[in-house]
Amino acid sequence: MKTTISKIGAYADQEVTIGAWLANKRSSGKIAFLQLRDGIGFIQGVVVKADVGEDLFAQAKNITQESALYVTGTVRAEERSPSGYELTVTGFTVISESKDYPITPKKHGTDFLMDHRHLWLRSKRQQAVMKIRDQIIHATYEFFHEHGFSKLDSPILTGSSPEGTSELFATKYFDEDAYLSQSGQLYAEAGAMALGRVFTFGPTFRAEKSKTRRHLIEFWMIEPEMAFVEFDENLEWQERYVSHLAASVLENNQIELKTLGRDLSKLEAIQAPFPRITYDEALKLLHEKGFDDISWGDDFGSPHETAIAEHYDKPVFITHYPTSLKPFYMQPDPNRDDVVLCADLIAPEGYGEVIGGSERIHDYDLLKQRIAEHNLSEETYEWYLDLRKYGSVPHSGFGLGLERTVAWLSGVEHVRETIPFPRLLNRLYP
Repeated sequence: MKTTISKIGAYADQEVTIGAWLANKRSSGKIAFLQLRDGIGFIQGVVVKADVGEDLFAQAKNITQESALYVTGTVRAEERSPSGYELTVTGFTVISESKDYPITPKKHGTDFLMDHRHLWLRSKRQQAVMKIRDQIIHATYEFFHEHGFSKLDSPILTGSSPEGTSELFATKYFDEDAYLSQSGQLYAEAGAMALGRVFTFGPTFRAEKSKTRRHLIEFWMIEPEMAFVEFDENLEWQERYVSHLAASVLENNQIELKTLGRDLSKLEAIQAPFPRITYDEALKLLHEKGFDDISWGDDFGSPHETAIAEHYDKPVFITHYPTSLKPFYMQPDPNRDDVVLCADLIAPEGYGEVIGGSERIHDYDLLKQRIAEHNLSEETYEWYLDLRKYGSVPHSGFGLGLERTVAWLSGVEHVRETIPFPRLLNRLYP
């Protein structure tokens, strides 16, 4: 019976055949232990010399790392195995021999591993991170579809910048200037006026010359947008969504979390509601903690965000940032014209901002004024202004960075491990 490692438990005490690669091996006298992976799971294959004979046992001892095999054996229960089973090998066929595989069990430097990212993905650690990433994506679709959201595909090539910054990758679109998208938000707003609740999910690009562990040049964003939703309700949606992601990973990725050595109590603590503090309160807290280098109107850096999150030891919203720090489209606080109805969700353990969101300006004249104040082209944003001319309503949304969220939930330090092929400041290979 041919099967996969993930389904092998259904064949206890039966003989099966699996296709697999040899991840590692060791031998002890007359027994060889083969660490097998099929891309779905890992299992140990035990080759006993007395059972398979001299020739097959010698062949088992000489199989090279990452050789591709068909392995036949009897499924045995093994409580020490992460899967609960191991395979007593009765035979195997080498499909393709791997020669001089460059990533050996010894320790390698980061640059070497990044140069061989196409192979590094095969390691148990990297597979664990990718499976957690996949689960977060699955849980995202699950959450939004269960709550009446429609998936909207926003364009990657755009004629303008949602954030109004210069951190854009420019290209030519025939005889026009075009840019790689920084965000799907503006298009999601159009979608929300048509479909009520939408979310975009796709790659975004920032020409930001940053080398921190939190930054990538190309990353993926999940951006919901909701009609008839004001500021406080927007925060509640964010809490529910993030709590759902954490619960989904806890339920479905126990093996991967164990592989990564993740402290499960940290994930169990990710439950709504999350604490909320204003920018003013956060600034006061930082001053009490000895951060005298920051004044009102300054943006928070990584050390500031980490100190605030450590104070609560769970995700925390920082709300009502100064208007000068935020993009043109954010709704001003009706009681204070120097701050806007926005929030950043700061993850604990030093992972920083994972969500940025706000209520959007829904008044035509005010949005037109803000476009002018930011020296943006009214002609370029004419379609965006139209959304305020024809049945405008209060609406809100947010953007979650997938890679930072994967890093946080999996406990991985650097976002370069949370995307299959990272694009960094000095890396476009492989």
